Amino acid sequence: MSTSSQPEPTLVDVEEIPTAVVRGEIAMDELASFFDDSFSRLAPSVAAQGVAIVGPAFALYHGRPGPVANLEAGFATAASIEPDGDVVPSRLPAGRVARVVHEGSFDELGASWTRLAEWIAAAGLTPGEDFWEVYVTEPSPDMDPADLRTELNWPVTG
Repeated sequence: MSTSSQPEPTLVDVEEIPTAVVRGEIAMDELASFFDDSFSRLAPSVAAQGVAIVGPAFALYHGRPGPVANLEAGFATAASIEPDGDVVPSRLPAGRVARVVHEGSFDELGASWTRLAEWIAAAGLTPGEDFWEVYVTEPSPDMDPADLRTELNWPVTG
């Protein structure tokens, strides 16, 4: 899908959201296995604590990825959790966020992030260091990648 048919970015104000996450510094070519492993451990850990998962999976990146990404993979939760091994409490931050929904394959996410960065700059805003992706559509092996929806969120000031 060409980026010209992608939805337009918007500015939204978001509330802080408690999360349950697994943190890692992961080589970019190992992200898929990190996500698979993290998400499979998170749900049982959160459920065992009697805390509800209240949103789709996400990845919060701390700084722009290079050969290695510093990130948290997790789920929004109804309340803060207690640490359970490498499953730990965290949060998605409150504030003003530039947001766009990427429609299509994960392989094309880079182009949507670039488009969002250009939109932020054109609006005279300053992007934050951290940003996150919400995996609105749960991927499955037999699905058409064109059906994937990923919400891109980048806190801004200015």
